[in-house]
Amino acid sequence: MRRSRSVIAAIVAVAAALVATACGAGSGSAPGELTVYNAQHEDLVRAMVDGFTKETGIKVNLRSGKDFELANQLVQEGGASPADVFLTENSPAMSLVESKDLFAKIDDATLAQVPAQFVPSSHNWTGFAARSTVLAYNTKALTPAQLPASILDLAKPEWQGKIGVAAAGADFQAIVSAVLELKGEPATQQWLAGLKSNAKVYQSNSAVLKAVDAGEIPAGVIYHYYWYKDRAESGANSSNTELEFFGGKDPGGFVSVSGAGVLKSGKNQEQAQQLVRYLTGHNGQQILADSTALEYAIGKDVNPNPRLKPLSELDPPAVDMSKLNGPKVVELMQQAGLL
Repeated sequence: MRRSRSVIAAIVAVAAALVATACGAGSGSAPGELTVYNAQHEDLVRAMVDGFTKETGIKVNLRSGKDFELANQLVQEGGASPADVFLTENSPAMSLVESKDLFAKIDDATLAQVPAQFVPSSHNWTGFAARSTVLAYNTKALTPAQLPASILDLAKPEWQGKIGVAAAGADFQAIVSAVLELKGEPATQQWLAGLKSNAKVYQSNSAVLKAVDAGEIPAGVIYHYYWYKDRAESGANSSNTELEFFGGKDPGGFVSVSGAGVLKSGKNQEQAQQLVRYLTGHNGQQILADSTALEYAIGKDVNPNPRLKPLSELDPPAVDMSKLNGPKVVELMQQAGLL
C-alpha cells in the first residue's frame, strides 16, 4: 500500500508540474512563440526581434511579404489568422487591416514611447520607424534653383520626361495616399494624370536612384534611406546626386511610418503587446538607429542615426495615418494608367 501511495503521489506531482508549465506558471515556464507577418525589410526586423528574443526569451517566427499582400491575407484570414503581430513598411496597409476591425488597442505604456505624430488617432497601432519622401536630383542636370517648389509641380509640362517614380511600389503609393488625404481626390487625379505624361516608371526606388545618378533622368521621387544607404556603402549609384527635402508642409515632405499592430485574434496577446513595446522602446529603437537600414528611429529617448538629416529639421505635413486609403490610391493610379 505504501508503494502504491508513493506512486500516486509521484503521478500527482508530475501532473501538477505539467499544469504549471502549460499555464506559464513558475520561473521555468516557456513563453509562447509569436507569429509576425512582416512587410518591413527583413534584415532590419530580424535584428530587432532577435534583440527582443534575447531580452525576453520569447521566440518570434517571421512570415515576410509585401505590405498589401500581407494586409489582404490578414483580411481574408480574419479571426482564423495565425498572426499575432503585423509589421509594415508603410502605413496604408495598416489602415486596411484597421478598417476591418482586426487590431487590438495598443497599450498606453507603448504609445507613451512614441511622439504623437507617429501614432494614428485610433491608437489601434503605432509607428516604429519612419522614412521621408525626397526628390533625388542629378547635380549635373539641375541646380537647386531649378528644383520644383512642390511635389505637385512634377505634373507640370516642363517636367515631361524628366522625372522617375516606382509606381508599383508600396513606397510611392504611400506618398500618393498622402497627396489624396491632403489635397483631395480631384487634385490627386490631376496630379496623377500629369505624372502619367511626365514620368518614367521604374521597378524600385533603387532603380530610380540609379537612373538619376546615371543621367538617364534629371530627378526621381524616392525615400531618403535609399540615397543614404548607397552613400554609406560606395556611392556607386548616388555620387552624382543630392536630395531635396520639400518644406512648407508640402505633400512632398510626407514622412511615411512603418506600423506595428497586435491582431485581436492572436493567441498570445500579452507577448504580442510586449513585442510592440520593445520595438518602440529604447532597446529596439537603438538597434534601428545603429543599423545600416538608415531609416528614422522615432522613439522619444533614442536619436536617429547621425548620418541622417535630423527629424527636427524636416517640415512634413500633418497626416492622420489612419485615414490613408491604400485601395483608393491603387484605383486612382490604375485609372491614370500608372499601374
